[in-house]
Amino acid sequence: MSTNGQKRLNHRAVPDLPALPRPLYARSESLQRGTTTLWHSHPWAQLSYAISGVLSVHTHSGRFLAPPQRAILVPPDLPHAVISSPDTEMRSLYIERDAMPWQAGQCAVLEINPLTRELINQFGRIPVEYDERGADGRLVAVLLDQLTAARDTGLYLPWPDDSRLQQVCQALFDNPEQGLTLGDWSRQLGCSEKTLTRLFQRDTGLSFRAWRQRLRLLSALPMLERGERVTDIALACGYDSTSAFIAAFRTQIGMTPSQFASHQ
Repeated sequence: MSTNGQKRLNHRAVPDLPALPRPLYARSESLQRGTTTLWHSHPWAQLSYAISGVLSVHTHSGRFLAPPQRAILVPPDLPHAVISSPDTEMRSLYIERDAMPWQAGQCAVLEINPLTRELINQFGRIPVEYDERGADGRLVAVLLDQLTAARDTGLYLPWPDDSRLQQVCQALFDNPEQGLTLGDWSRQLGCSEKTLTRLFQRDTGLSFRAWRQRLRLLSALPMLERGERVTDIALACGYDSTSAFIAAFRTQIGMTPSQFASHQ
């Protein structure tokens, strides 16, 4: 799955910060071309938020996708890489580990409501070394409360540990429309279909069919954000009919593709 519609990405530097000047630190970027960072970690958390464009965070346990009005929360010390689509307006918040609770070892894709969006925008305008006991400090406290209460959208794809499954998942990730069955993959990898079925459930918590369907639906989000036709998206994601794609999208995402696009 290419969240940026292209295979080649430019490397984006990771800020070299020995420590955060305050419990919350903001970084704003306008990224005209698709970019990626090298794998890295830091002792504070990171909230990656796209005003426009699509962000993807890769960890060893999953692929987390955030179209506009969603944000990816990365806990402290978790190795990850950040990928952005072209024409992304990105806001990053770096958060001290003691500033809010974390789910150990797992990212979350959060829904950003209008209040939280305005708080993020306003925080980007205040001094880096803001007065923690003044009005700016109170704004930060409200923002952190909103992030703590934000709904986890579940827009992520679990990633397997088994090297054989990783080959399957990477091939499908790069080409979601690919129609090979699990039996086809078992013959290519020289193992039984029963073994792959068991490994998929063990490593991802999903069946092969459910994992591939989630991949295809997540692959649709960047295309919807770019305004592509629903029929074209359905075909590009491997669906035989537009109606089947719309039904699956509504079941997984909670709205139709057109409704999702209109929310961007």
